[in-house]
Amino acid sequence: MAEEERDEKKFYDDAKKYWKDIPLTINGMLGGFGQISVTDINGSRAFLRPFLTIGGGSTGTKKAIDCGSGIGRITKRLLLPTFDSVDMVELTQDFLDGAEQHIGEDFKRVDKQFCCGLQDFTPEKGKYDVIWIQWVIGHLTDDHFVQFLQRCRDGLSENGIIVLKDNCSPEKVFDDTDSSYMRTREHTLELIVKSGLKLLNSQKQKGFPKAIYDVIMFALQ
Repeated sequence: MAEEERDEKKFYDDAKKYWKDIPLTINGMLGGFGQISVTDINGSRAFLRPFLTIGGGSTGTKKAIDCGSGIGRITKRLLLPTFDSVDMVELTQDFLDGAEQHIGEDFKRVDKQFCCGLQDFTPEKGKYDVIWIQWVIGHLTDDHFVQFLQRCRDGLSENGIIVLKDNCSPEKVFDDTDSSYMRTREHTLELIVKSGLKLLNSQKQKGFPKAIYDVIMFALQ
């Protein structure tokens, strides 16, 4: 096995091990920053709405997918109140198993749950109005990030969009706690361009504690 392949396997295996031991709570999903969840969801909703038909845009509200969904925090608070049905894709089966209890009554509108890493996930062609990717893209290598975005592009319905929301740091940082990268805003944009997607809008999330690196929302098509 080549050195880079061995490193890549370790990169993904270490992340899987880390998440396996995380509690099925909002605080667990947000690395101890559970208190930011409401601010996060409100910022996401304000960013997303102008693109949707209900907000004067052209993107439909039939179907969304939550990538790296965890127990369904975003599915519950952002996507299910807006879309007719939602799919979830998540690496950790325990999180998917805990989603019904976390989401409650509206879980009946969760259609499919896919248990796999995003490097192995291919959205169904032309299916999704919105593909939401939050706080998970750091778990992909650069090449897999580009390839995943390309598969997501194929998974969009007419006028569909991808929203990528993640931390951006002044320089690329590797976190060996959860085996993830934090990229600069410039590097993230370079990979987006490489994927062939077009940037429609980007915006910094407001109202987070200073201890958190900048969180940027990118709308792509």
